[in-house]
Amino acid sequence: MARGPLMKTSLLANPVAGSTLMAAAAVLRWLAVTSAGVPELPGCRGLSLSDHQRELCIRKPFLLPSLQDGAQLAVAECQNQFRHERWNCSTSSEPPLFGYELTSGTKETAFIHAVMAAGLVHAITRICSQGNMSECGCDARLQNGGSVTEGWHWGGCSDHIQYGTWFSRKFIDNLPKNSSVRRDSYTLSTMNQHNSEAGRQAIEQTMSTDCRCHGVSGSCAIRTCWRMMAPFERVGKYLKERYERSIQVPNQSRKKSRRKELSRPVDKSQLVYINKSPNYCVQDRRRGIAGTQGRRCNRASTGPDSCSLLCCGRGYNTRVERHVQRCECKFVWCCYVRCRRCESMNDMHTCK
Repeated sequence: MARGPLMKTSLLANPVAGSTLMAAAAVLRWLAVTSAGVPELPGCRGLSLSDHQRELCIRKPFLLPSLQDGAQLAVAECQNQFRHERWNCSTSSEPPLFGYELTSGTKETAFIHAVMAAGLVHAITRICSQGNMSECGCDARLQNGGSVTEGWHWGGCSDHIQYGTWFSRKFIDNLPKNSSVRRDSYTLSTMNQHNSEAGRQAIEQTMSTDCRCHGVSGSCAIRTCWRMMAPFERVGKYLKERYERSIQVPNQSRKKSRRKELSRPVDKSQLVYINKSPNYCVQDRRRGIAGTQGRRCNRASTGPDSCSLLCCGRGYNTRVERHVQRCECKFVWCCYVRCRRCESMNDMHTCK
């Protein structure tokens, strides 16, 4: 279960040793900047970042607020997309933030890395489009283009995702120089790198074109159009669909792999994983798995939040809750609103 609002959680980084965990370690350290409860962001040297992240942060300190915004955006959207699932993207007040899932090589690991990379691109692109930075701004490549015959042209401020994508790659992806991404098998690091790139691709895939009409008396004689990012909730939904269709790929650390698996093509936009997920039904403190005991379920649902699925066949408890709210509100001249006080009794079901 989620441990409460993200803004109230103090997060610290936990470096992960070994070259095969370097990509995961980069995300672990980056999550330190989601720490709230301090009135002002610390400088780059005060954060627990990897060496290359700290160097990049020092070179571009104006992006530090975007690092925090991107991480918080990603964690909040992860919890939104999985709020009805057995694994609900729960976070811990103890490091590491995502616990076992961040380095387990499962479908959940894939989603975490994808949404974190996408969140960073989204946050940086947003601040670029606001015109507050000298290094990036609107996407000028589309200016002065369009179709005169169709009555529209490119204008306005198109979101320039290329800068945010570049920075996200530099900040998160940090594989050893002698490593290479093979298409037939993966290590944990190359798997994470692939999924981070899929997250960045999701920003581009969910972009849309918006237009504004111009003309006499409100007519639409000509339109000015620009490209804009989708709200991050739509990006999260897109990645959740990729999570549902994620592909298991061979683990390079294992000597034996099936030939059938080796020949399976993997698209850049697909999420991949190397290990099967646990069922997340029972609490496992060693792995940081919260389990589903005490989680609220929906007896009438047939989806993942149903009592039969969420409670893993253990059954559920039912209690009656009393709700009091204002109702039948009416405006009274002049000038106030008069409401009745309504009470209702509702059944609440929680997993045993």
